[in-house]
Amino acid sequence: MSNGNLIICDPEEGYAQALAYYLMHKKEFGMEVQVYNQIEKVQEIADRTKIQILFVAAEYEAEERKKVPAEQKFLLTGAGNSQVLEDETALYKYQSGEKIVKLLLENVDAQESENILLGQAAGKQAVRLIGVYSPVHRIGKTSYALKLGEELAVNANVLYLNLELYSGIGGHFAGEGQTLSDLLYYARQEKGNLGLFLTTIVQHRRHLDYVHPMAVAEDVKAVSVQEWKDLLMKIAEQSIYEMIVLDIDEGLPQVYQLLRVCTEVHVPEIRDCYAQAKIRQFEQELTLLGYEDVLQKIKRKDVHD
Repeated sequence: MSNGNLIICDPEEGYAQALAYYLMHKKEFGMEVQVYNQIEKVQEIADRTKIQILFVAAEYEAEERKKVPAEQKFLLTGAGNSQVLEDETALYKYQSGEKIVKLLLENVDAQESENILLGQAAGKQAVRLIGVYSPVHRIGKTSYALKLGEELAVNANVLYLNLELYSGIGGHFAGEGQTLSDLLYYARQEKGNLGLFLTTIVQHRRHLDYVHPMAVAEDVKAVSVQEWKDLLMKIAEQSIYEMIVLDIDEGLPQVYQLLRVCTEVHVPEIRDCYAQAKIRQFEQELTLLGYEDVLQKIKRKDVHD
């Protein structure tokens, strides 16, 4: 599926091909990408059809670049000074692909951004929301949730969100980047497209996308269940994701209400008599508190299978 065209014109052909490869293998990206190393070829294309977005290297003379019309033009600059024309936006070429996509989205209008990305809300199927929860500690709940997400992500667009008080920063989630706190803050602003923002902060584990967890336990506990619901609704409506895997902590406020919005609840378990007693108590409590609907969604998963 393609919603427009993007042309990369750069005499450094290896760079242009590498950037095109990155864009075409980014699942959110919905544009046809073409690569050229001669600006005359791009001029010929512009004579025949409209160019939506053009990445053109600063090595080409300004007079040559003026002859190529495009709805949006980005000048790929290097270390030296470059003459940026009035209809061009400077873009430093030697930075990560993620940053290039982020800058691209920031410099086009909202309608253009939606054309660049796939999976907008119109006609989108209902999102499968999988909660992973257990009253039993230290049985590999997060490992199970990540493995589940990775398996599902082979055939679908899947987002993993860790809602634990202590997610173990530096363990499963090494590296740096914006966190779930930033995503919540953006969602609270009631402006912009959350799906676009997500593309700029997600990290990757094989095919699975995830957002870095919150670093402070008190910040996690300060988020109300309604805020979690609002965030999930916006992700479902505005992003490419068909499934969301929620790694849920028992210490969250009104945690059963959060389980209630899940389409299914996976409960990792082990065949230990004490662990089984905790799970039975959890299920009995759901009944006593009027959460029979959550009980019906539970799928026990033996983590030792």
